Amino acid sequence: LIGADYTIKKIDYFQGKQQSPEYISVNPNAALPSLRDDDFILWESNAILQYGADKVGNHLAYPKELMKRADVNRWLLWESSTWFPSCYKYLVENCVKPLLGDKTDPKVLLAEDGNFNKLAAILDGRLATSRYLCGDQPTIADVAIAAPMHLHSWAKLPLEKHTHLVRWMTEDVEKNSWWVETTVLEGFQLP
Repeated sequence: LIGADYTIKKIDYFQGKQQSPEYISVNPNAALPSLRDDDFILWESNAILQYGADKVGNHLAYPKELMKRADVNRWLLWESSTWFPSCYKYLVENCVKPLLGDKTDPKVLLAEDGNFNKLAAILDGRLATSRYLCGDQPTIADVAIAAPMHLHSWAKLPLEKHTHLVRWMTEDVEKNSWWVETTVLEGFQLP
């Protein structure tokens, strides 16, 4: 979406490679993703999106106009503080645990259902009046919000009540080349 050149370096999360001294020197949080641009190192996915868009001057993906940028920033902050933690519970319970030979804990999912549906309703309401989160064109806000739900079927996200959110994800995000070329598939494999 941004139009920035990039090279992917895979870090095997399930083997704990993000905790290696080499990777810790890039990201002291031992978390993914990270960006290295010559000697500049940046971590936090939304900061990476902002940096990439600004570096290549993509003002459609990350507008410069104050109110439009504030709207995008709102969704970036909301994603990292609120949306990601909720989606992550479904990802861990329905994807990660089974991959590691552990069992899904239905109590964890039941406890999260109310919160998830409240948050999904916020997105659904916004997307009822807008093709993308911040207007008629995709921005880095769409990438950020879609990322934690990218395995929505496998993670069994309870999306049934949120038709606008489902439309946005399955028709407006997942069918775009910028999503298809970089998505991670079930089993956490790149295409």
